[in-house]
Amino acid sequence: MHQLILIRHGQSIWNKENRFTGWMNIDLSEKGKQEAKEAAQLLLDGHFHFDTLFTSELIRAQNTARIIQEQMGTSLTPISSWKLNERHYGGLTGLNKEETTQKHGAEQVKTWRRSYDTLPPKMDETQAQNLSRELDVPLCYGESLKTTVERVIPYWKEEIAPLVRQDQKVLIVAHGNSLRALMKYIFEISNDDIIQLEIPTATPVICELDDSLKGTDYRFLQK
Repeated sequence: MHQLILIRHGQSIWNKENRFTGWMNIDLSEKGKQEAKEAAQLLLDGHFHFDTLFTSELIRAQNTARIIQEQMGTSLTPISSWKLNERHYGGLTGLNKEETTQKHGAEQVKTWRRSYDTLPPKMDETQAQNLSRELDVPLCYGESLKTTVERVIPYWKEEIAPLVRQDQKVLIVAHGNSLRALMKYIFEISNDDIIQLEIPTATPVICELDDSLKGTDYRFLQK
């Protein structure tokens, strides 16, 4: 059996403001920083450790990982990749979720947020190009969870899975949708059921995998 630890970043400033964040490089709120400290304590209390640390390229994930390491007394150099970034919310990026629901209706917003393969409205060309340059990532106008899966899983197979197979304890600090994409693949969760999976901020997910690296069980570490 192999073990993998997943953590969604702590609350970000835009999480607090109820805005679609996606690829925008928004930092942690004060609550998010505290959540990261609490996640580290949960790992310490459970006697968990990790040998390798992966993060996305976004500051909210990287700062969550940094705080966790500080609290746990570790000093690994994180391996970061844009392929672990949050889902790109396209033209919804930056919008307040409640206001967007009032404008477009609850069903439409639910479809944009939770449908497996429905793309959000496209991001404006200039904004998309500016974001691509800022993050040094491929140009993107918006992603569904399906297209997020299509970039996360090759990275898992090529970069992360070989380490897990060698019995390294791997921690991935990323985002709600990139982690849902990974769990969908590992645990063979259907397109319909993955819509229901919620990953709370800064809550460690302990995943147990068999020798083929398919998931056998997962649990959330909570107080």
